Amino acid sequence: MKVVRKRLGELLVEAGKLSSEQLEKALAFQKKTGERLGKVVVNLGFLGEMELLHLLETHLEMPFVDLTASIPERDATAMIPGSLAERHQLIPLRKRGNKLVVAMSDPTNFFAIDDVRMVTNCEVEPVIASEGDIQRAISSAYGVAELVEKAVTQLQKDDLSGLTEIETADDAPIISIVNSLISQAIKAMASDIHLEPMERILRVRFRVDGVLREVVQFPKHAQGALISRIKIMSEMDIAEKRTPQDGRIRVQEAGRDIDLRVSTLPTIYGEKVVMRILDQKAVILDIGALGYTPDNLLKYRKMFQQAYGMILVTGPTGSGKTTTLYSTLTELNTPTKNIITVEDPVEYRLPGINQVQVNPKAGLLFASGLRSILRQDPNIIMVGEIRDRETAEIAIRAALTGHLVLSTLHTNDAAGAVARLVDMGIEPFLVASSVLGAIAQRLVRRICPDCCETYTPDINSPECLFASEGIGQCLPLFKGAGCVRCGNTGYRGRIAIHEVMPMSPSIRDMVSRRTSAGEMAKQAELEGMKTMQQDGIAKALAGKTTVQEVMRVAYSEV
Repeated sequence: MKVVRKRLGELLVEAGKLSSEQLEKALAFQKKTGERLGKVVVNLGFLGEMELLHLLETHLEMPFVDLTASIPERDATAMIPGSLAERHQLIPLRKRGNKLVVAMSDPTNFFAIDDVRMVTNCEVEPVIASEGDIQRAISSAYGVAELVEKAVTQLQKDDLSGLTEIETADDAPIISIVNSLISQAIKAMASDIHLEPMERILRVRFRVDGVLREVVQFPKHAQGALISRIKIMSEMDIAEKRTPQDGRIRVQEAGRDIDLRVSTLPTIYGEKVVMRILDQKAVILDIGALGYTPDNLLKYRKMFQQAYGMILVTGPTGSGKTTTLYSTLTELNTPTKNIITVEDPVEYRLPGINQVQVNPKAGLLFASGLRSILRQDPNIIMVGEIRDRETAEIAIRAALTGHLVLSTLHTNDAAGAVARLVDMGIEPFLVASSVLGAIAQRLVRRICPDCCETYTPDINSPECLFASEGIGQCLPLFKGAGCVRCGNTGYRGRIAIHEVMPMSPSIRDMVSRRTSAGEMAKQAELEGMKTMQQDGIAKALAGKTTVQEVMRVAYSEV
């Protein structure tokens, strides 16, 4: 093994994998984001992660380790704190004598090696592993389960009987548990944390990729202190347990600010708490990365590049509507345009865009906020949701008077969004002349790329019948076998399936004649619209998701 005191950038340039200009660009980007250089180089597309790791393996003569097969020993991980492992993205694997084997994504980071040597007083032998594997190993070694076990043991030792609920909530183990739960949820890319009181336990679940999974169970006696701690952090009234409350927490994780919207609900076994995680870095603001097919993306771009009119994005809660609108506004945002939004609540801050949050206590609702926005000389307006006739009327008027209006509705398909405005009492001719088009979308889980495999289902199975609709045969399908990287679920991440319906002259005529949503949808299909079901099946046949996922979110007998 070579002992190298060269920076990663120098090695990549010497190996001919980066030009000096690319290195300068990567270093400038690194200075701005604070990320490790290896990650920056991969994110900028200069080099693939595995190509980078195998280059280091060859150049440094260090072995590459698959952490799914090499589990870190408990004695080794106990030698360094989790904060150090997290900061340098490394994990100790084993200790033999005075030698500590440490897996690193960047073994040229000699500052990290020196830190480990000083903390452990051992000779450090670095090996190479992927950053994703190291992060999962860190989560496993320093995660919630171990901390909970220690904290619960400590709580059982401590005599808390003489303490008030506030004093208990400020107890060190309780603070550690709550902080660790939030940290682990952010690392797992969870969208929500659920603390659910049961008869004998307090259950904690994370929603990851749209599906809830149980993380840990606490003994019942820890319930009051844990929930009180969260209520204190979110500035709620901890003495009030009979009515629902809302609050907000701001935390820092890996150097970035993250907001949590907190909600409590009284149940028969105590207060249930849900924390919605709003991670600014996790939101996708590149419209090209949202899963649109080239044809659908072209249709959508033609819609939002119009000077005025209304675009509706529809789907159930949690289907990515807000992300679609934010990515659209990001693409439209230029110094020559005045963009104003009214939202409930403002989920993410968008630079250069004026965002207004609904405040019912102050009388600021969607309708009143929209009226005020129209006096602010806007070019583009985003209305978080059209919930009533008054908001719909003002939004339609804005679209007809030279503004581009983006908004959301809760309907099952694109045609249903247009019909819903008529149902709200808007005159059909106004809807026909103002709406540019509608998009319906759902989120489906992506197949984990590390354990993706093909299979041929039984010819009479539900997925075969569903997938073969329109193509006359059941081709080999894809699924995830389950591995360490996806938590044995077979899925990792999500992708959207879409239905894009521009308002053609024939559909405008149908709206004016109060034609049903079903007839409009049929006409749109004749004009080339792919339904969500068809878009989903195409993505399943391409190995991006499973047929079962498409059936789960887009199956319809109509």
